Parts: sequence; structure tokens; C-alpha cells
Amino acid sequence: MEGDGATLSEIYQRAKKLLMRTRDGLERVEHGELSFSDSVYNDISQIQSLYVQMDRLWRSIPTKSQRDLWKRKVEQVAEEAESLKESLDKYNFRNQKRMTEAKERAELLRRVNGDSSHVLRIFDEEAQAMQSVRTSAHELENANAIGEAILSTIHGQRDRLKSAHRKALDVLNTVGISNSVLRLIERRNRVDQWIKYAGMLLTIIFVFAFVLWRR
Repeated sequence: MEGDGATLSEIYQRAKKLLMRTRDGLERVEHGELSFSDSVYNDISQIQSLYVQMDRLWRSIPTKSQRDLWKRKVEQVAEEAESLKESLDKYNFRNQKRMTEAKERAELLRRVNGDSSHVLRIFDEEAQAMQSVRTSAHELENANAIGEAILSTIHGQRDRLKSAHRKALDVLNTVGISNSVLRLIERRNRVDQWIKYAGMLLTIIFVFAFVLWRR
């Protein structure tokens, strides 16, 4: 059970030492004690290379119990190496993201400091636009109030015209009734006069007849 002149047990011990050094290096990187993570990646790469050798060697063990035991050990080394690699990848991703955000903030501050007059001009334009909007809104309110006043005046005039029309109709109706009464009175007066004249004529005829009869 040898690979490149080393036994499976020796290769396994080398892999375990590299795992310990990789965990320590990862902690130092995460705490900022180690600036570069390349050395940690190199250790992980060596562990993966040793895993390939151990995977070939444990398969050649004749005893099944020993073969199963070494299989679990070798797979555990591979799993730990993969877990350390994932942790290092996540750290590098977060670190790269922080660096990108810091760079963007620095660029934004540089633009603000370098283009302060441009920013102030933008603010002035925005303020003027808001003032124009407020002025337009005030003018619209005034126009709306004037329109409402005109409509109210027209409505009042229409009501007054309707009232005058009704009064005119009432007057006309009253005049019509008065004319009818006057015509009735005149007709009654004429009838009374005819009755009076007829009575006078009958009286004269009666007196004349009475005188003739007495003779």
C-alpha cells in the first residue's frame, strides 16, 4: 500500500497535518492576520492531490474490514478539504464584495467632491421646478374659484329669471281674471240699464192706459 514511495498511512498523516494547517490559515485569513489566501488554497490543492493517491491505495487493501475503515478515513479527509475550500470561497466572495462596495463609495465621494457645483445646480433646478409646480397649482386653484363664481352667478341669474317669469305669468293670470270681472260688471250694468228703461217704459204705458181707462 505505497504511493510514490509512501504508504497509505504516511500519506494520510501528511493530509491530516495539511488539514490542520489549512484550518489555522483560514482562521488567520478571516481574522485579518493573513492578507492573502493563496497559501491556504495551495494547502487545499495538496490535500486533494493526496486524496487521489489515498483513494487509489485503499482500494488495493485485501482485507474488507481494513478497506472499509480506510475508505471512511479517506472520504473524511476529502470532505474536510472540500468544506474548508467552501468556507474560503465564501470569505473571498464577501471580502471581494466589501472591497467593491468600498471602491464604489470612494468613487461616489470623489464625484460628489469634484462635481459639487453640478450637484448644487441640480438641486437649484429641482427647487425651481417645484416652485413652478406650486405656482401653477395656485393659478389653477384661482381659475377654478373664478369658474365656480361665474357658474354660481349664472345659476342665480337663472333662478331670478325663473322667478320673474313666474311672477309675470301670475300677473297675466290676474289681469285675465280682472278683465273677465270687468266685462261681467259691464254686462250687468247694461242689463240693469235695460231693465230700468223697460220698467220706466212699462210704467208710462201703465199710467197712460190707466188714464185712458178712467175716462
